[in-house]
Amino acid sequence: MKYLVKLIAVAAAFALVPAAAFAQAPVAQAPAAQPEAPAIAQPQDVSPPLVASGGEEPAAATVAQATMANRATPTPGIGQPDGRLGLQDQFTPIGREAAWFHDILLIPVITIISIFVLGLLIYVMIRYRRSANPVPSRTTHNTTIEVIWTLVPVIILVVIAVPSIRLLANQYDPPKADLTVKAIGNQWYWSYQYPDNGDFEIVSNQLSDKDAAARGEPRMLGVDERMVVPVGATVKVIVTSNDVIHAFGVPAFWVKIDAVPGRLNETWFKVDRPGLYYGQCYELCGARHAYMPIAVEVVSRPQFAAWVASKGGTMPGGARPASSDATVNSPIANPSGATAGSGGETAPEPMNVVEATTAPATSSQGATNPNRGQ
Repeated sequence: MKYLVKLIAVAAAFALVPAAAFAQAPVAQAPAAQPEAPAIAQPQDVSPPLVASGGEEPAAATVAQATMANRATPTPGIGQPDGRLGLQDQFTPIGREAAWFHDILLIPVITIISIFVLGLLIYVMIRYRRSANPVPSRTTHNTTIEVIWTLVPVIILVVIAVPSIRLLANQYDPPKADLTVKAIGNQWYWSYQYPDNGDFEIVSNQLSDKDAAARGEPRMLGVDERMVVPVGATVKVIVTSNDVIHAFGVPAFWVKIDAVPGRLNETWFKVDRPGLYYGQCYELCGARHAYMPIAVEVVSRPQFAAWVASKGGTMPGGARPASSDATVNSPIANPSGATAGSGGETAPEPMNVVEATTAPATSSQGATNPNRGQ
């Protein structure tokens, strides 16, 4: 019997080897971006408007800054896990308010309550043990104690409730958005659409360990295409899914919301520091749930405008690209094509002009009312 059990265990071990290899095998993913260039330091935001003026293309110096977007390297201890106890540093107004609520209010309150309850238990265990009290007390009520243990919890809850409700109200009552990004969860990667900027889309896949190390990014958090947003802008994120339930979250922004198929959920953030920030899918979504990270790069507004142009998009109020091909429209990859398309769409072929008659043909559609305007 002992040898039979050993034989079954060995057979089971060999049977698990193909399954483990299959689980680690890479799945088919959307096309990855081209290799990235070395990192370039991010300048401070000069805060021009997020609307193009006069339908003109960005200046050459501004266009050149597009190479700086999607190239930044992370700052240790900022926007990523670093082994600390507690919350990550926050870089949004909501995040700082929530961190204050957690660190300054909740932690002291729960610490005081825990110490008080522990001390009370120790006192009761010692003071009222059997050897010290062979005859137990028959006291059943104490009005003062009952009033205290009713009022004190109510006061504590009110103290917690006021800032908590204010925080919830601020989270779900965002200011007017400067930019809208649609984040779509897929098995197992993210895609981002920019409806305010020509509705172009980028697909974001996790980098391999080798590529992440070469770019100086943390393992299992780096991606080939990042969500890029301008610094100081109110960004509305519309979150949904194409297959199963995912969850979009960036801890440094205090943002986390479910991505549900067939439903549009909404959150927002406003980052006041350029840099690179990481998140993950926070909903168990399948075998490769751990391999769909989120990377948000916050850049200056000129860099963002140039990055949008490099993806074939446009800033609000700017000219639409002459072609739907992002490579053709990119002022970086194809300067001549960008110059040619700077005037907007190509002019259509001239149409045959038919001279209008003095009396229009009679038609019941759109007939005028002789009494209108009287």
